[in-house]
Amino acid sequence: MSTSLLEIVDLGDGEIVLQRADDDSEPLVRINFSGESQLYLMDNGLEVAKAMIQAGLQAAAVMAEQAEVEMESDADSAPRILH
Repeated sequence: MSTSLLEIVDLGDGEIVLQRADDDSEPLVRINFSGESQLYLMDNGLEVAKAMIQAGLQAAAVMAEQAEVEMESDADSAPRILH
């Protein structure tokens, strides 16, 4: 992902998006709350969406770190052949 500034935008129809602030490209993430969910959340949909996005980014970072560690351990355990 590029280092552009990201923004969370409430589109007002129950959909909240994460998008790049500097262009009109397709949103990176879409969160769409149903009518029933909107009633349950009252006016807190944006706060819930922010928490969901933050949790998703944290989970992705942890998975990327684990994959990196696994790749390093795989490289270390590769058999070495000397000719």
